[in-house]
Amino acid sequence: MQHTQTIIDKRALEIVLSDQKREIEHWSEAQLCTRKEACMVDLDSPQAQVVIGVRRSGKSTLCMQSLVSAGVRFAYVDFDDERLMGLGANQLNDVLEVLYMIYDTFEYIFLDEIQNVEGWPLFVNRLLRNRMHVVLTGSNAKLLSSDLATHLTGRSSEIDLYPFSFVEFCRMKGVDYRSRTTIAIALLRKCFDEYMKKGGFPELLWIKNEKKYISNLVDNILKRDIEQRYKIAFPAQFENMAHHLLNVSPVVVSAPNLAEVFHFKSAHTARNYVDYLKQAYLLIGVKKYSAKSKVRLTQEKVYAVDVALMNQRENAFAGENLGWRLETMVLIELMRMCKTNGWDVYYLCERSGECDFLVCDGQTVLQAIQVSYDLASDKSRKREINGLLLAHKQTKCTNLLLLTDHESADIEQEGQKITIRPVYEWACKKEEPCN
Repeated sequence: MQHTQTIIDKRALEIVLSDQKREIEHWSEAQLCTRKEACMVDLDSPQAQVVIGVRRSGKSTLCMQSLVSAGVRFAYVDFDDERLMGLGANQLNDVLEVLYMIYDTFEYIFLDEIQNVEGWPLFVNRLLRNRMHVVLTGSNAKLLSSDLATHLTGRSSEIDLYPFSFVEFCRMKGVDYRSRTTIAIALLRKCFDEYMKKGGFPELLWIKNEKKYISNLVDNILKRDIEQRYKIAFPAQFENMAHHLLNVSPVVVSAPNLAEVFHFKSAHTARNYVDYLKQAYLLIGVKKYSAKSKVRLTQEKVYAVDVALMNQRENAFAGENLGWRLETMVLIELMRMCKTNGWDVYYLCERSGECDFLVCDGQTVLQAIQVSYDLASDKSRKREINGLLLAHKQTKCTNLLLLTDHESADIEQEGQKITIRPVYEWACKKEEPCN
């Protein structure tokens, strides 16, 4: 897609980049959380380190922490600055020249929200050829990934970053997530209830008006990252669909139904719109487990990338469905784990039952997971257990896990061991910070 480019003179660039330098000089690691993904940023590598994820998830902070902790000299450009809007690739060399004027010498360069500049990969490629260490962030999966694949094959390392995990949330709140004393568990439970309501966007820890913050974030992503970039013809209908999907997620996407409800020209348009929401990291897609490629492509289930997006927006009509929120939290934790290990997550749905998640390494199913907020009723307990037994029969997987809000037990059904654990305990055990 072609963007309108703006020529910015070097004096104006010097003012903008000098302002940005002053901003990062006041940056401090105090009160900041060490992210698990920090160990994936390899500043010694000749590859560009690319951190991608939803806006406001902490990408810039992660990169800044890595650079400051390493004690290296680096230059910084934030391409999300409105004063740099419309800057073209033909001026990136001017940017580099001005950076040398401001910073003198440096061997590392941090380019924040680089996808805002069309044609950026060739510039980055040149920096890498000249042995500059490059750190990038971006909030559009397709633009970054496709450009990286086309122009920087083998010369980049991608790191996916999500909002705070529960463990990271605990650390920021000063809650001991390792201790299992009575008081520690009570405080951990309280923290978990807050996390399930607030979500993991870092700034929500200090912002009181949560709904306004999330509403502005979603609005910015929809209008700036999607509507302007892809020239959405009917933005009101597109926004209505986006809010609808966030309200009802997790939900299996039906492009024909969306096209009919929101009066799009075709199901193809609806599919494109859903794809844009995933590219901007508002939604996460989970494919149906099947040996048939067509089934995996057409029966995708979508989740919000953070529970805060489900009903913390202004005028959101999503209910307080705790089961959906718990399921969403589990999926996001699984995505972190699977991205690190190169695994995939699917859902299983047959006429005889469903299983929320299958964690797969290629064709091997490593674990089957069901999520249920409450197992108090015999009906719900039987349904969840039967879903796990179905997953075992279909995939031969024997690692069966039932995650709940509070129950913990080890049971056996039809000769299969089923582990039942509360989500907060599972999340704490599965994630430890990097050393």
